[in-house]
Amino acid sequence: MKHATITEATSIRDANLTLTQKRRRRPMHKVLVSFSAAYFAGALATDIVYWQMPDVMWEKFSIWLIVAGLIMAGLATIAFVIDLAGRRRMDRPAWPRAVGYALAVLLALINAFVHSRDGYTAVVPTGMMLSGLTVAVLVVTAFVSMAFAKRRRIGG
Repeated sequence: MKHATITEATSIRDANLTLTQKRRRRPMHKVLVSFSAAYFAGALATDIVYWQMPDVMWEKFSIWLIVAGLIMAGLATIAFVIDLAGRRRMDRPAWPRAVGYALAVLLALINAFVHSRDGYTAVVPTGMMLSGLTVAVLVVTAFVSMAFAKRRRIGG
């Protein structure tokens, strides 16, 4: 008997928690940004492999990863505008992420044009540097946005 009452009390408590608990959903643009960042990091990895082992296959992988990252970045931008329009106010400042992500996408776009040229020299000095800069900007942007989020939670 006691076991049944404990189970009932637990289920009632869980039901009350789910009724009063507000579900936090992750905005769709953050998911899409993660995919594009992964594609850009993959392009850097394939550029490094192409530098060490000059096989055209790795150059093709790089350009396809950059293009896939740019497509996901376009979808993330559309999702961000939709998420932004659906909110009354922003929970935390979005400008550091927006500026950093825009800079990374601009670098990736230039990188796509550099990678579209033929030959080893299209990738190794310039393309690899642009891939590295793109990933570095994304990493710095992530750290800056985390710092803003922590500052708002502690001080806010």
